[in-house]
Amino acid sequence: MKISRNLTFFIRFIFDQLIPPCLRDSRWFMWLPFKLLFGKKADVFFNFKEIAPILSEKEFCRIYKETASVHIQRETDLNQECLEVIDNSILGNTVLDIACGRGYLAKRLAEKYRVTGADIIIDSALQAENPNIKFKEAQLANLPFKDDEFDTVICTHTLEHVQNIQKAIFELRRVARQRLIIVVPKQRPYRYTFDLHLHFFPYAGSLLMVMGATGKNVIAKCIQLKGDWFYLEDKF
Repeated sequence: MKISRNLTFFIRFIFDQLIPPCLRDSRWFMWLPFKLLFGKKADVFFNFKEIAPILSEKEFCRIYKETASVHIQRETDLNQECLEVIDNSILGNTVLDIACGRGYLAKRLAEKYRVTGADIIIDSALQAENPNIKFKEAQLANLPFKDDEFDTVICTHTLEHVQNIQKAIFELRRVARQRLIIVVPKQRPYRYTFDLHLHFFPYAGSLLMVMGATGKNVIAKCIQLKGDWFYLEDKF
């Protein structure tokens, strides 16, 4: 399914901002758009948030594979504003792009930096086509990298999906030596959403609260860039 980033923002605005919550959280109200978009897989989306917390890692991954054909297909989920800010926010020479997907951001950054791209599944063709980038299969909650291995660690449009978000944040901080960059969608929490999101960040404080106390040797900021939150954290 191919939908532009701008159209995604528009659809989310209509459903999340203009429709009353009593309707937005109603299964009967969401039945028709879910059936139109997801067809036979609509029930997976309807039930996902109820069962996700108790699924095993293998079962969780299976749902993503099962629904892959109805996921939005595009080069990147990042909007242009976020891409430009990321371009100008890299510290050091080594970069980890975690949950790199099809490698759009990794390839963009590899023109200037030594980049590693990691994801649950890495297409063998991706490595063959980009020999200047090191690709590695990895789970966000258990990264196969050393402490402080990368000058800058980037994680975009991923934390909203993970089961154990605190473990994921711990791992991101562990492997980042200087800077951590996180991008998540600005989105209200609802029972039924057009994605497999488990965590929602309607306000900057929603993300800052999840990130938690950073300690004496860390400074952080969170800004809105169109429909996303851009979070940057530095160690010093």
